[in-house]
Amino acid sequence: MSPNQPAEALALPLRHLIAADQLLAVRRSMLISVPVSIILGLISLLVALHYGQGLAGLLWFLASSLVNVVRMLLCRFPVRLLDPGGPVEPKNLDPASVRQHLFLQSLVAAASGVVWAFVAILCDGYTAPQSIFYLVVLCGITAGAITAGFAYALMPICYIVPVLLSVAGCLVYAGGFDRYCLAATTIIYLAALIRGARESEALFRQSSRLKNEATAMAISLEVARDQATQAAAKMGHRATHDELTGLLNRSGFMQEVASLPSSGEAGFALMLLDLDGFKSINDAFGHKAGDRVLVEVGRRLRQSLSNDVLVARLGGDEFAVLLDTARHDDTPSILATKLIAAISIPFATFDAGRIGVSIGVCVSSERDVDEMLVRADAALYRAKSQGRNRHYVFDDDLRDHLAMRRDIERDVAKALSNDALEVWFQPIFGNGGRKITDLEALVRWNHPRHGWIPPTDLVAVASFSGLAEPLFRYILKDVCTMMQTLRAMNLGHLRVAMNMSPREMSQLAVDDLIITKLRKLDLPASMLEIEITEDTAKDISSVQGKLAALAKEGVRIAIDDFGVGYSSMSSLRQLHVDRIKIDRSFVYGIAQSVDDRKVVQSILGLGKSLGIEVVAEGVETEADLRILRQLGCVSMQGHYFAKPMPHHEAIDWINQSRSLVQ
Repeated sequence: MSPNQPAEALALPLRHLIAADQLLAVRRSMLISVPVSIILGLISLLVALHYGQGLAGLLWFLASSLVNVVRMLLCRFPVRLLDPGGPVEPKNLDPASVRQHLFLQSLVAAASGVVWAFVAILCDGYTAPQSIFYLVVLCGITAGAITAGFAYALMPICYIVPVLLSVAGCLVYAGGFDRYCLAATTIIYLAALIRGARESEALFRQSSRLKNEATAMAISLEVARDQATQAAAKMGHRATHDELTGLLNRSGFMQEVASLPSSGEAGFALMLLDLDGFKSINDAFGHKAGDRVLVEVGRRLRQSLSNDVLVARLGGDEFAVLLDTARHDDTPSILATKLIAAISIPFATFDAGRIGVSIGVCVSSERDVDEMLVRADAALYRAKSQGRNRHYVFDDDLRDHLAMRRDIERDVAKALSNDALEVWFQPIFGNGGRKITDLEALVRWNHPRHGWIPPTDLVAVASFSGLAEPLFRYILKDVCTMMQTLRAMNLGHLRVAMNMSPREMSQLAVDDLIITKLRKLDLPASMLEIEITEDTAKDISSVQGKLAALAKEGVRIAIDDFGVGYSSMSSLRQLHVDRIKIDRSFVYGIAQSVDDRKVVQSILGLGKSLGIEVVAEGVETEADLRILRQLGCVSMQGHYFAKPMPHHEAIDWINQSRSLVQ
């Protein structure tokens, strides 16, 4: 049976299925009743011979046998099938062919009935002594015809009508009261047989209908079950696989990892991959192009790795790879290098080198995927901080750093509530390092176990812990306190700068918080400067409105760590930037580096052409100061001039350095 056969069976009208059942039943009954008819015909011939009707009996027998042979052949003749390769069953029989066969069966049955009607010749119109024999035979054979043809009433009716009408006609023709009564009885008998045939057919059709309806329902249920199974399989696949790349998604990846057997002593290697430059593809070419990149990256990963390696897209442009190190000759570091090379191959649609990948690697003898993800993520962050197309393997240094981050996350809320955090201030100098123009606010925390916590770690942990706003308010409060102190000292011309991370800019309504705070304390917005990183400046759409609102109030905007990111000149204009601060990596040791001098000189030229002030961070030696002055740098900051100081120390230092302030 073809795969579509159940659907065809359901589509076939019920009346056709019933007709097919009738035909098959008729054929089975004919194969039983026709041999009986032949035997009765032979006995009738012997009776005819006995009563001197040999020639007539022989001719009659030959005619009867010929019709019976035709009936047998018709039962054997094949019915046309809907599916030639399928079985001979009701749902596979061609309805037109079924109707033809039933018509032919009825036609031949009528011919057989006509032949048996001529039995009257063998008994002188049922007036001879042997008439009783023939009448008994005819009664039995007509009753048997009704029984044999119970499935299709027309066929036995066509058979018995000629037979019994001929009997009744002969009896009426012979005359006499008893014969008239017998003729009437024959007609009544005929009517009863016809009704019985129709009742039998009705019962058969009802039985066939119920059977086919039950079959159709069973098929429908089977089809529905198969469809439900397929739908469940599809839903299960969608639940565990990324629709775009076809790789495992985060849920499917976690499930697959949980089902893996233990690796033994060698352990597992988990790699987290994050594409470099992917956002620029979306911005420059659109999200459809970005989707094509993700699909191609997924294909390259799958092509570069064996089938026993799990590959997943965790979301966005982040992918994960998990492998059993015992099954691979290459070390995780070598494999990461190969993956970087595979993904760095130029894409047909984009410039060479536009897309790269950073990889964080964690190797562990224990299959603790949650812990491995945390470690691999820390390694990925370290790899991205070192530049594009790099990988980093989780090591003891990162383990200590991760432990510190966890302690910070546990303790930062308590530190905020207990005022354990401090905001220190470092002066910024203008006029070639000769005059104080600003103070930069820097958050500090002396952790009981880990000592002074780097501000970047503190801000990052606060963001992940949902404490970004409390920390921001904490710093803003101390910044405003410093501004109030400076105004009280008649130093309102000094500005105070505070740093803001990308997460703070995206998560918080910083413009509303700052403006509301300044107005509440009646502080001039011109005394405040907001420092954002180049990473924040790249996402113009999410920060432009907030920075525009601050700039409109008079708050100055600065870009910190300039030169290590990918800011464009247009973004500097769109974000109302007043100042850019050259990253300390280009300033520290500039006296010994010709390349750093060229970078700093180009940034100074950019600032001059755009009318933007440029500050050099990280000035630590007199030699570096001298070179910066030679390059024309006016504003500077660094330990050479002054280190970050707590609030009261910064005020004391300013009082002692009044000549640098006036």
